[in-house]
Formats: sequence, C-alpha cells, structure tokens
Amino acid sequence: MGEGPFDEPSVPGDVPMVPVEVLGVRQQQQRDSGAEGEIVVLLLDAAAELAVPIVIGPREASAIAMAQAGLITPRPMTHDLMRDVLGAVGVQLERAEIVALDGGIFFAELVLSNGARVDSRASDAIALAVRTGSPVLCSAEVVASAGIEIVDLTQQREVEKFRDFLEHVEPEDFFGPGSGRREP
Repeated sequence: MGEGPFDEPSVPGDVPMVPVEVLGVRQQQQRDSGAEGEIVVLLLDAAAELAVPIVIGPREASAIAMAQAGLITPRPMTHDLMRDVLGAVGVQLERAEIVALDGGIFFAELVLSNGARVDSRASDAIALAVRTGSPVLCSAEVVASAGIEIVDLTQQREVEKFRDFLEHVEPEDFFGPGSGRREP
C-alpha cells in the first residue's frame, strides 16, 4: 500500500508529546536593518518555559491571527471550510500535533475523532486547531531542539506594561498630589 495522507502515522506512536499554547503571530524585526522580517507563530511549552517559533507565510499568519481574534469573514476561508467539512461528515479534530522538525521544516498531523491521522503543514494544523478549539501538542524532541528560553510570562507582561507606561508618560504625571514636589 502506498503512502498517502491517511496512512499510518509518520512517527512512532510512542513519541512523547507535550501540550503547547498558541501565543500568537509575530513579525520579527531584522536585527541589522530594523526592517520587518520573518513571520512566526509562537507555541509555548509553559512547563519547560520554552517557546517554539515556527516561520509561516503571511496568509497562514492572517488565518491564525483572525481565528484568535474571533473575526468572521463574510465567506469561509480555507480553514473555516476544513472545519465545516469535518463537521458535515461527523468527524472532529481531536488535536493537532507538531510531530517533527527536519531541515528547518516543521511537520504536523491532524488527529481526527475517527482515528485517522492526516499529514499537514504545521501552520495549517495550528490554524484549524484554533478554529475548532482543539489542543495543539508538540513533540518533546521538537520543543527541546527548536525551543527558545523565555522570560517568566508574568514578568514579561509587567515589563510590557512598564514599557507602555514609559512610551506614554508625561512629565506632569510625576507631579500630581503627593508627589513631594512643591508648587512655586
């Protein structure tokens, strides 16, 4: 029997998988020029405090960001169509799995409620999972090899709030009641 999208999984079933959170889509800045660079979707393995950045195209980035924001288009987009087709045939997406990283390319599989595993691009699997509210899992090996250390999320959010404050603060904000400054 030939290999196709519905054949046996491409990775052994005993590959340890870890749940990840889809943090969102970000456009990285080019370090040297300051110009906009690659678009990535960030997957967070909170237990390991690692984020896995996956480079994706602008259309896939838009599909993921729109789903996370709850935006509905007048006509179904491709991932909406996939979700609707699954529902029409009575099958659910149980989970999306990022199963391998080979040559800088992430491989994913859609695990369906009927037991089928379907080969997928990682970006498509994530976009469909976000639309269906299905969990995303990532191979522990992929997290270990591609994950980057992150700052504590609470600490990171506090730093972002402080940066926002600094960007919008006016000198007068420091001289309100109780500031210790006397008016002339």
